[in-house]
Amino acid sequence: MTTRISTRALNRATLARQFLLDRTDAGLPDVVAHLGGLQAQEPQEPFTGLWSRVRDFVPDELSRLLEQRTLVRLHLMRRTVHLVTADDAWNWRPRHHTLLRQRTLGTYRRDLADLDPDVLAARARDLMADGLPRSLGDIGRDLATYWPDIRPRVLGEAVVAALVPTVQLPPRGTWRSKAGATYLPLSTWLTRTDPPTPGGVDTELVRRYLRAFGPASSSDLRAWCGLAGLPEAVAALRDGDELISFRDDRGRELLDLPDAPRPDPDTPAPVRFLPAFDNAVLGYHDRTRIIDDTHRGLSVAGERLVLVDGRVAATWTSGNGTLTVTPLRTLSPADHTAINDEADRLASFLHGVSGRTTSKSQGV
Repeated sequence: MTTRISTRALNRATLARQFLLDRTDAGLPDVVAHLGGLQAQEPQEPFTGLWSRVRDFVPDELSRLLEQRTLVRLHLMRRTVHLVTADDAWNWRPRHHTLLRQRTLGTYRRDLADLDPDVLAARARDLMADGLPRSLGDIGRDLATYWPDIRPRVLGEAVVAALVPTVQLPPRGTWRSKAGATYLPLSTWLTRTDPPTPGGVDTELVRRYLRAFGPASSSDLRAWCGLAGLPEAVAALRDGDELISFRDDRGRELLDLPDAPRPDPDTPAPVRFLPAFDNAVLGYHDRTRIIDDTHRGLSVAGERLVLVDGRVAATWTSGNGTLTVTPLRTLSPADHTAINDEADRLASFLHGVSGRTTSKSQGV
């Protein structure tokens, strides 16, 4: 008989595995690897995501790891830029190549209708073989000499987002940097020639997802990675008795690893500030464990979110040394105090000063 698991229990499991129940002392490469990367198309957002997860987080350490090529930024899941370890970049980028190519060429199907993508990719590789960093615009303008009827922006986007595995180079993504994005091929930046680990969705990828996001359904895993081959990988783990299953409040089957943390549902959850596009929210098809369906749109609109008792209860913005928190529901005086205390700490981290403003709407 399959065990039932409540939404609150799912919430606490997610918080524990995302290091949002208790901050972790683990090193940054281990944290980034455990999380399966952090969505990072907004370059400064991973700093808040890691600050909320890592005890005594030092932002310059993240910058150093990017400069040392231990961590890299590139297009992966959901055709968005992710911050991942060098090993995951090397092994995962080939798995996402078909998906990235299909989605990008679909977006620009009219612009690129008469162009062979393989020829475009070959031209781009030849162009970047000199090892000189180039912006998307630089790449597009150079390629437009071969295809003058196609917008340079389209050519550059097709190359860096899909056709040639490329990395966004530091100082893009380093602490407080406003540098634009420049690119090099992934193999050039990492100076690697060893073959990536083969496969699409293999059993280890399923294990890693469940360690960071479980218990979760097959549709949740598909929403996170977007890759083909999921049923076969899940079946292999079932056959090896490596998975247990639950039923959630909606009757869906959720899969998990037997020894993964599933805290008591009544475990207190501290206030946490999440950056835009945080995978703790986006890493699921059904996000009700952490955000109400009525507010689901906030998770894809780039809103920064505040967790109160483990659930999204407010949004926040930052500017001029001040955090502004806008509640989504009525909050208690104790919630108000906890939000302000954490906002003070985050304002100090982001701006080096203490200060915040909290909206007085919705009962705050």
